[in-house]
Amino acid sequence: MATNHYFSQKVRSEQDLYEDIIIESLKIYGQDVYYLPRDIINEDRILGDDVPSRFNSSYKIEMYIENVEGFDGEGDLFTKFGVEIRDQATFVVSRKRWANSVARYDNELSSVRPLEGDLIYLPLSNKLFQIMQVEHEQPFYQLSNLPTYKLRTELFEYNDEDLDTGIDAIDVIERAHAYEYLLTLDSASNGFIIGETATQTFSTGVTMQGEISKWSDSDNILGLIHVGASDGLYHEFTTTLQISSLTSVATVTAVTEDNQISANEQNDDFNTIGDSFLDFTESNPFGDPSE
Repeated sequence: MATNHYFSQKVRSEQDLYEDIIIESLKIYGQDVYYLPRDIINEDRILGDDVPSRFNSSYKIEMYIENVEGFDGEGDLFTKFGVEIRDQATFVVSRKRWANSVARYDNELSSVRPLEGDLIYLPLSNKLFQIMQVEHEQPFYQLSNLPTYKLRTELFEYNDEDLDTGIDAIDVIERAHAYEYLLTLDSASNGFIIGETATQTFSTGVTMQGEISKWSDSDNILGLIHVGASDGLYHEFTTTLQISSLTSVATVTAVTEDNQISANEQNDDFNTIGDSFLDFTESNPFGDPSE
């Protein structure tokens, strides 16, 4: 026997009312967060990875945090390699609000829903979370409608991504932890402006460029992050050649690297300690010398 056609769960006015109540509830009990879409620059289609990702926009929207007793996940882990923070959180966002607040204003978005890999910045805890899974069928077809997305996220680990969102609390992560080249210059006529692009051209025609992250006019030190070459190969900045931006030109006299990503690595310490009890003059320092 078919269902009674005099009763229907697909009444449009009831679905709209149900969705509006959910949106109002999210605005009352939720938190203001910033949604950061990920821009794919150069995807590795073999490994499915996109190392030089870019986040150049942010959208303020309300989301409800399902975790009422603290973040999920394994929490703070103290290992022999250091401290790892593995917080997880679940955010609930309205489909209509996401479409009107994010998808409507971002012309680079090709998806009609939040995507895995996008970021959510939570000002409440000053943390960035990466979306790992988007659940789109919870609650399950109440009134034959799906009004929300449930975003399961993990704490984001910065890996030299380009952050130009316009939110200082987010962009400072890039300036503090990105892999940085420090160039000592002979002089700079007008100084350099943070955020601009500086370039150096080799005799072969290849150009090196990077984003200006810092400029010190007292000692003429220029900091560059997200550095790359026009031919896609690895190159280093060269001394005695000029480097220029939109506002200034100067000659490079020295080049150093500031690797903040590996600031806590201890491989050199382990190597020094190992030399005190490992004799590498033997063919097999870990077993019988006769082997």
